[in-house]
Amino acid sequence: MTEFAFQAEVIQWRGPAPFYFALIPADIGQKIAERSREVSYGWGAIPVEAAINGVVFRTSLFPRHGTYLLPLKDRVRSQLGTADFTALQISMTVGPPPR
Repeated sequence: MTEFAFQAEVIQWRGPAPFYFALIPADIGQKIAERSREVSYGWGAIPVEAAINGVVFRTSLFPRHGTYLLPLKDRVRSQLGTADFTALQISMTVGPPPR
């Protein structure tokens, strides 16, 4: 498992239903890409455990424009209790959950 801590810009993917993602910084994305063959379970998705302001959740990163997007589901955003999703401080462990 590989651990990272970083600040990420939050972007909104507009569509029939909006989705929110934290855009992984390019330098962190490169380091994740170097491990992608070891941890990806298909379609380039990479399992992670992330923590933002004490809210811990499991999800998968998705490749996008040379880096990755971290999905911020409604449940996570509501637990954070803030409407300001411009940038977040994130701790993240890349890899499958421990068995």
